[in-house]
Amino acid sequence: MGKTIKKVVIIAVACLAVLILFGSTAYTVHPNESAIVIRLGRIQNIQSKTGLHFRVPFIDTVNTVYTGDILYDIPTSDVITSDKKSMIADDYVVWTITDPKKYYQTLGAIRGRAEERIEAAVYNATKNTISSMKQDDIIAARGNTLTNLITEASNSDIAQYGIEIKIAEIKALDLPDDNKEAVYERMISERNNIAASYTAKGEAEAKKIMNETDKEVSITVANAKAEAAKIEAEGEAEYMRILSDAYNDEGKADFYNFIRGLDSLKALAGEDKTLILDKNSELARLLYGLN
Repeated sequence: MGKTIKKVVIIAVACLAVLILFGSTAYTVHPNESAIVIRLGRIQNIQSKTGLHFRVPFIDTVNTVYTGDILYDIPTSDVITSDKKSMIADDYVVWTITDPKKYYQTLGAIRGRAEERIEAAVYNATKNTISSMKQDDIIAARGNTLTNLITEASNSDIAQYGIEIKIAEIKALDLPDDNKEAVYERMISERNNIAASYTAKGEAEAKKIMNETDKEVSITVANAKAEAAKIEAEGEAEYMRILSDAYNDEGKADFYNFIRGLDSLKALAGEDKTLILDKNSELARLLYGLN
């Protein structure tokens, strides 16, 4: 019985020793991670492949760093424009570790140190970018233009640490309370001047169009009147030609006179009226065929 217990204890101790040895030997690399294997203070290996890996127990130590995107909100800072206007910038950055070896060698793979360097780099980039521009230009460039300028300038100081700033963006760019109202009033006045200029140009263009339209209408009316007068003259000429042809033929002339006489009688007598004519009148001669 005693020997059996002794064997069980020995087996248990052996299993525990194996577990301890395995635990000190194996390590796991997760997605978006890199494991830096340190042996006696020096980098022995950097493992980025996801899965289970092994090290020399009790000699190697493993420092795991996250290599995915990291969001860092930078405290607000005062900046001065090239035209000596004070503004308040509130930045945020998205950064990542691109070289774990440099990151460990320069910053000891400590995230707090990295964010200190990032904060300084972004502040300097923001200050230098804004100080090279006038306030109106800065307001106009807000968005991708200003973000690209600050991001590019920030990376020039941070790459030595094995870090890349993917985006450094001003999420809020405001004016100090003491001059905010004055700037807003000036901006409103400038916009009103621009609006008045556009209105004046629009009115001048409208007047020009109206004058051109009136001119075209006058020309069209004059041409129409000239064409009507021409047609009327042609009609009068045709009428006179027909009348001349009628009088040139004796038979046609007599018939024409007869019709004109009837029209005259009709005009004089009207409806249900008696017309008294002298027998020697042309109308009486027409009715009775007198010569």
